[in-house]
Amino acid sequence: MTEFDGAVAIVTGGASGLGAATAALLAERGARVAVLDRDIGAVPAELFSMVCDITDAAQVDEAVAAVVAHFGSLDIVINNAGIGAAGDISANDDAEWHRVFDVNVVGIARVTRAALPHLRKSSVAAIVNTCSVAAIVGLPQRALYSASKGAVAALTQAMAADHVKEGIRVNAVTPGTADTPWVGRLLDAADDPEAAAAALKARQPMGRLVTAPEVANAIVYLASPNSSSTTGTLLAVDGGMQGLRVS
Repeated sequence: MTEFDGAVAIVTGGASGLGAATAALLAERGARVAVLDRDIGAVPAELFSMVCDITDAAQVDEAVAAVVAHFGSLDIVINNAGIGAAGDISANDDAEWHRVFDVNVVGIARVTRAALPHLRKSSVAAIVNTCSVAAIVGLPQRALYSASKGAVAALTQAMAADHVKEGIRVNAVTPGTADTPWVGRLLDAADDPEAAAAALKARQPMGRLVTAPEVANAIVYLASPNSSSTTGTLLAVDGGMQGLRVS
């Protein structure tokens, strides 16, 4: 007997970073895991995986249907796929604003919409969205990204209200700056990568980046049947960024 006892979970963006750590932990805890990602080459062979671009509604519908056909049911959706953006309000053109919102916000809607008929049949239905501390705290040079994640925070609570009577719990994690491939690329592009890395670590009161396993543990906690009274919650995994003022 395991915590998830064979529950079926979809993890979007599950081929790398936070998603890969979450998919691995869910499988370790007994879930049957399906990874949906644009590139599934790095997904372990023991996990079911499908190529899926969450900006394409037809691909999303096909992928969710394939997961249910393969496993016979669906209990958990981890809406983790997302992209970043840097700069102030003037740094990104209209096309980039639409692109980021299409992935980070509308992508959640597409996946959840496709999953809902199956989640309604589950006795342990849970949705967890990957949000960000940027939804809560004003950060420099993150205008577009922060706006998209603010929308994810509001969407999470609206979804929780809409579906609580159906027995579907909806929560989100709000990580601080995490040690992920996207942050790595951001640092590589900086004029002084070492100084940029030091600044990212210093702005979190714990003095280091959040790790992918730490975020995965929070996501799995929220998805777990052991958290059956938790819904509409934004769980911070941010090294103290939201709540602490230490200098």
